[in-house]
Amino acid sequence: MARDFAYRNHAHPLRETTGRTGGRTPRDRARRTLSQNFLVDPTVVDAMLAVAEPSGKVLEPGAGEGILTWALAEHGAQVTAYEIDPLLANRLTARARADSRIQVVRGDFTKAKAPRTPFAVVGNIPYSATAAIVSWCLTTPTLTSATLLTQREYARKRTGDYGRWSLLTATTWPWFTWELRGSVPRTSFRPIPSVDSAILRITRRPNPLVQRHDSYVDLVRTAFSGIGGTVRASLHTRYQGVDKALMSVGIANDTVVAHVHPDQWVALHPMLIH
Repeated sequence: MARDFAYRNHAHPLRETTGRTGGRTPRDRARRTLSQNFLVDPTVVDAMLAVAEPSGKVLEPGAGEGILTWALAEHGAQVTAYEIDPLLANRLTARARADSRIQVVRGDFTKAKAPRTPFAVVGNIPYSATAAIVSWCLTTPTLTSATLLTQREYARKRTGDYGRWSLLTATTWPWFTWELRGSVPRTSFRPIPSVDSAILRITRRPNPLVQRHDSYVDLVRTAFSGIGGTVRASLHTRYQGVDKALMSVGIANDTVVAHVHPDQWVALHPMLIH
């Protein structure tokens, strides 16, 4: 089964039908524009399935040639595969026409309407769309988890693997876990990209660590504002009792904000918000 979805919002280089430009065919230019690096390594597919543990409803952004699509279906998932490239979407549609486990949607995943019932996201996502896809996942109330192949640097940054924590991770930590679940060499893709990838797992916590969303996010954003150069200096612009609170959770006065573990933000919140 196939549906068109928000495709009219996207100009697509495949509309060019004449010759080569700069030694590249229209198909080559489409791959570059859409950040298409197709997964070809079955061991990585197995690793993705082991992390995702697919079942029930699964949305797959950037289905490409369908290597993950069929693997997800074979492991018990009811898959809705999104593919913005019309040529690939048509191929997937033709292959899946008689398969009731797979629905193909031609269009932009980030414009999709989320299911009303719980679902997971699993995909080898385009590098250029990583931020938009992650944002969509984090703001969708019925999402249970997202298992994504991303640039390795992105996954390391979001999961604290560099010993530093990003604003996005810190502000979402009470509601989601962020895990780096394995590196993937660039040779697992065709065309071969210039960087390695990794499996990023984002899981919604069944019991949030913080109930007051807005005040928690305001606290973290204030600290990340950079005023004064340290967590202490930034928080002193807005909150009372900062020194005592920082000491109680083990944050030194000269700590740079990126070195604060998200669990420490969770601990600080009730001390500074009354």
